[in-house]
Amino acid sequence: MSHLIDLVWPDEADDVLRDQVHRLVHDVVEAGGAVGYLEPPGRGETDALLDGVLAGVHRGEAALALARVDGTVQAMALWRRMPGHVFRRAAEVGKVMAHPSARGLGLGRLVVAAVVDSARAAGVETLTLGVRGNNYGAIELYEELGFREWGRLPNVIEVGHERFDQVRMYVDLGRAPGVVLRGSAPGGPGSSPSRLRGRAS
Repeated sequence: MSHLIDLVWPDEADDVLRDQVHRLVHDVVEAGGAVGYLEPPGRGETDALLDGVLAGVHRGEAALALARVDGTVQAMALWRRMPGHVFRRAAEVGKVMAHPSARGLGLGRLVVAAVVDSARAAGVETLTLGVRGNNYGAIELYEELGFREWGRLPNVIEVGHERFDQVRMYVDLGRAPGVVLRGSAPGGPGSSPSRLRGRAS
């Protein structure tokens, strides 16, 4: 059976959209999805999530991709700029999920690829995300889309009496001509000399 799949980028939310986003998040969490909730959230929580993201959309600090299947929201992903003036070109991907009834349609890949393209178009240079260490399928998808692991916090995600790693990943989206990449080289704003180098051995 073929389905009509389309991608939308909302900047406001009516009751229909709020209902559909709530259903998506609630059902994903109820099915055990690792999307930041221990229990299925109430409508107030998902409305607050939606309002916060859409406020960021209006400020140019976020984008929300929703995949609809036959007119119903069945997947989502978002990006938000990191706070602070020195991180204006960095953003975090979050709330990546697909409804359990829509698995196998490629919706996860669709929404993640879409937010990567959207962030690049918005001038983001580095896009990061965090994923639970046991979520191998998601990690493989992110790797296929260009993300690479840069570190992990061991056993920091708490689910009852269990603890899981948080795997941190990033993708470099490119930079404008003339940007100087200094990395960790000495000198420049905010630098300080090493207290160990130059000491007599």
